[in-house]
Amino acid sequence: MLSNQKLFTVGNFDFRLQHLLVIGVLALAVSISMLIRSTPLQYGLDLFEFDPFFNARATDYLVYNGYDAYSNWIDEKSWHPFGRDVSQNSQNVLHLTAGVLYKLFGFGSSLYDFTIYFPLVIGSITPVAVFAFVRVLGGTTAGMIAALMFSISTPIFTRGLIGWFKSEPLGLFFAFLAMYLFVSGIINYKGKSSITKLVFSGIFLSLGLSSWGGILFFIIPIIVFFFILPFLKRENNSLIIAIPIFSISFILFSSLFERPSEFVIGGYAGMLIIFSTIYVVICEIIKKFSDESKHIRNCSIVLGTIIISSIGVLISGFASLPGFRYLNAANPFLTNLDPLTDSVSEHMTTDLATSYIFVSVFIIFAMIGIWFLFSRKTIDIRTEKRIFALVLGIFAFYFSSTFVRLEIFASVGLILLGSIGLAILFKKIFASNIFPPTKIIFCCVIILLFLIPVSLPENKNWISWADFSPTIYNGGSFFKITNGDWGHALDWLKNNTPEDAVIASWWDYGYWITTLSDRTTIIDNATIIDWQIKKMAYSMITTPDNSWHILNSHHSVDVSKYIGDENIKAWRGVSTDEFKNNYTTQKFFDDSKLNYDTLPEDKKFLIDNHIAQNGHIECKSVFKKEARELGVQERTCNPVTKGMDADYLLIFIAAERFMVPSASASTSLYLVDGGGDESKKSWLMQISNHDRWKFVEADNQTPTPFYMENSTQGLLTPFSIYGYVDPQTDMLHDEYRPGFMAIYYKDVKYVDTENDPYYLVYASPSFYEQIPGALTAVLIYKINPDYQP
Repeated sequence: MLSNQKLFTVGNFDFRLQHLLVIGVLALAVSISMLIRSTPLQYGLDLFEFDPFFNARATDYLVYNGYDAYSNWIDEKSWHPFGRDVSQNSQNVLHLTAGVLYKLFGFGSSLYDFTIYFPLVIGSITPVAVFAFVRVLGGTTAGMIAALMFSISTPIFTRGLIGWFKSEPLGLFFAFLAMYLFVSGIINYKGKSSITKLVFSGIFLSLGLSSWGGILFFIIPIIVFFFILPFLKRENNSLIIAIPIFSISFILFSSLFERPSEFVIGGYAGMLIIFSTIYVVICEIIKKFSDESKHIRNCSIVLGTIIISSIGVLISGFASLPGFRYLNAANPFLTNLDPLTDSVSEHMTTDLATSYIFVSVFIIFAMIGIWFLFSRKTIDIRTEKRIFALVLGIFAFYFSSTFVRLEIFASVGLILLGSIGLAILFKKIFASNIFPPTKIIFCCVIILLFLIPVSLPENKNWISWADFSPTIYNGGSFFKITNGDWGHALDWLKNNTPEDAVIASWWDYGYWITTLSDRTTIIDNATIIDWQIKKMAYSMITTPDNSWHILNSHHSVDVSKYIGDENIKAWRGVSTDEFKNNYTTQKFFDDSKLNYDTLPEDKKFLIDNHIAQNGHIECKSVFKKEARELGVQERTCNPVTKGMDADYLLIFIAAERFMVPSASASTSLYLVDGGGDESKKSWLMQISNHDRWKFVEADNQTPTPFYMENSTQGLLTPFSIYGYVDPQTDMLHDEYRPGFMAIYYKDVKYVDTENDPYYLVYASPSFYEQIPGALTAVLIYKINPDYQP
């Protein structure tokens, strides 16, 4: 009774004591979210990870050049020589939202600093949207518990720390707003107000999808819910209006942005939304004009017809299938079919131990929620709400089993089900006649279950997952160190290389180089051209002579003999002989009198982008279809076989230095396996179609003498093997045996500016230090244009 006491009235709304409690809990959830997400501030104010640097650069371009320029921007500093259509394959709404908010609330701060704080603010206010969504399904108490659970969820806050200017924080914010409006509009249909909610639900869902492709996950339970709804008894016939309103809104607003339109307009997501909407409308019409006893039978017939039609459309190719990453999310067994996908650490397949570390007690609460939701006689939640909560939770668990990155969806499902379960349990406990102190003990036990994983053990609790320095401070190595090596190296590139210099490196560092050095890169973290990445991996592992020809040659020069026909075909290219025999480029020019160089820039980009994505272009067949629009020179065809036109090659090494006393002085020796490029060699070999056992020992990490003496990366690594230590006896051996550790000494091989294919022009400060402990080294080699193989 006390909680329902009225405090004051604003218009028609009575502000009661219980509302004060809700505000207090939400303020607590927002505060906890902000405190956890701001933990990396202790190390410095910088962007986190890799992708945020590109997003900051794209937002900067949008703010200072306008939306029209942004929507037509071909970023020529990325994916040289093809460029990148930024609007087509990046998170448009993330850039647009940040740009608009910066204009409104920048208050004189730099745009770079604003993008650092942006995910902190968005992630911290998202618990309010979570509260609204869960409250509609499970009540106010469940909503408050969900907001608190969201604020301490490890998989969620680790992908929304300060500086994490990436897709997830904004995508989740829009998604929870959309889900709140969707559930409220569909289940609690109230005429015009619900129609408004459903329109905005479609808008926010399309905004979320343009912010983060992972928001496709939320469309799946919606579609499944559509298929279930006609089988449920309802008091009104609102579905025939409500669902089409939502679907039309979602599809129309998705068409405004290039990236979500690929999924929705002519894509599988749009097809499924359309077919499920048609299914609901047909079922509602049938139910209106048929006997109630035949509703289930008739709806089942329509459902079967819709499913068969959907399969037929997919098989026909009318609607495009999702990319490999999305297929992989639906089928975890696809992961090991693609070493490039497998090599990304966040694409590591989830195991039970990892899941339990991330969610632990949330599992207990979710099981309670599932049990109550299946119990028809013990709760008063409407059937539609229970079904939607269960569908979303089940799909969340399934999709999270694919990648560690997708544990974020498991958290969403556990938060929803767990908060509902705890709310029902609290209600039952406090409504019962059990001894009052028992109720207090129960509350203490629940609070204790929350506090234990958050605070214990000291260095492996949930909060410790927020205690990371910005990635650029340690280069993404295994070491928890902070230094300015990457800042120094990128500044050196910016001030000591020509403005048109092309920098070759592994894709991990592409965004850093482009954003902070303002230099052109060959591959980067967008990973939009698989074969270009594979060719770069090959260049790092093959012999220095081969790699020099591939990297140094202009992108119009054929270097196929240094790559090999087997690799060219594996990377979707065509061997030189096959190309000459079957692709009659010049003949087309002779017949059509078209010239690539005279075409408009947008047509040239269309050609080059098609070629980049497909490895080669079957010129003859394309010309037959689009001769009036397209033209192409032979130099743009079959780019897998062409040079990469690079000027510098950057590698990153992480090692650990220790001092060994000798007769005259101490000697520095090193363990070289700290998470830099030296730790990626097995993946580079698999990606580039090399026999890795020729390059690494049985432990799949220790390099063989062949690797150290014959591979480009081995020779560019500024260390050589001193010997092998048996950890059991601490004895040094000259040859490797299973279980031994390789010990290195410093040894820069390429320094000759006249006779070496590469020569060192820069090494970061840590490389020259003599202090024992972890070190990172950014090394920049000039690709010698005068080298004579």
